[in-house]
Amino acid sequence: MSMTFYPVVFHKADQNEKGYWVEVPDLPGCFSQGDTMEETFKEAQEALGLYLDENKDFNKPSPIEKIQQDFPNETVMLVPYDSVTYAKKYKNKAIKKTLSIPEWLNEEASKKGINFSQALQEALINKIK
Repeated sequence: MSMTFYPVVFHKADQNEKGYWVEVPDLPGCFSQGDTMEETFKEAQEALGLYLDENKDFNKPSPIEKIQQDFPNETVMLVPYDSVTYAKKYKNKAIKKTLSIPEWLNEEASKKGINFSQALQEALINKIK
């Protein structure tokens, strides 16, 4: 999965509070909030990322028209979630990998001062493009 759009329901906060809160009806327990619509939209993207990253079994997005029918007095927007962008932002921790290369290649690369980790990252990035 790369880019997915979920319908998100925006609710105005109670009279005593400012801002908005959101829910994703297709993803039980997926909520967020913010002071402005723009901030709340960004927070909704973040909530989607956390939810979809942590839960391997989740509902596919409903058609926005269905959610609008279920919440006729609320603002419903499609909020994008891009799994690759999310991973790049939040999953940059280095992971140690053990690999094998021919001895001659190791010697030549070492002579030239090649950084093996950087070379592998660049090669993998080129492979997945």
